[in-house]
Amino acid sequence: MPQIKRTLKTLILEFEKEKYLYKLLKTLRFSVTITEREFKERDLMNIALIAHDSKKELMTQFCIAYCGILSKHTLSATGTTGKLVAEATGLDIDKYLSGSQGGAQQIGSRIACDEIDLLLLFRDPLNPKPGEPNEANLLRLCDVHNVPVATNIATAEALIHSLERGDLDWRDIVNPKA
Repeated sequence: MPQIKRTLKTLILEFEKEKYLYKLLKTLRFSVTITEREFKERDLMNIALIAHDSKKELMTQFCIAYCGILSKHTLSATGTTGKLVAEATGLDIDKYLSGSQGGAQQIGSRIACDEIDLLLLFRDPLNPKPGEPNEANLLRLCDVHNVPVATNIATAEALIHSLERGDLDWRDIVNPKA
């Protein structure tokens, strides 16, 4: 019986300690009052998905594998890629036009306006098709606006794990969200 009381007392103390730390962090981190919704939105990253025709299945499999991480963020994609990924994963994805109809340019404009925090662009460098998005312009925009970009699955996995660990939080300092 004494051991149960000690364990219960320890749990209560830990709970109070966590509650105190939460209040302290909230006070120190935010000098203005914000709503819970605004607090959650601050931690969201805007992730864009684009895949060439021969890489759409790979993008879909990637999103299935990392659905848990991606679901915590805001996703957008070119038309067909977004449709395939949304159907396979159930993720909520803002879909733009198909890449050949200007969807990549729509995402490019969001990059230029600092509205995209991470770009996953799975491309096929060996067999590019004329109608597929020209990635050179997107890569240049990402370089200009300091947007991390992955053009293959190995880099995409590294970025997703970095995102999960919080290694990309510097984006909020460089490009604060209003």
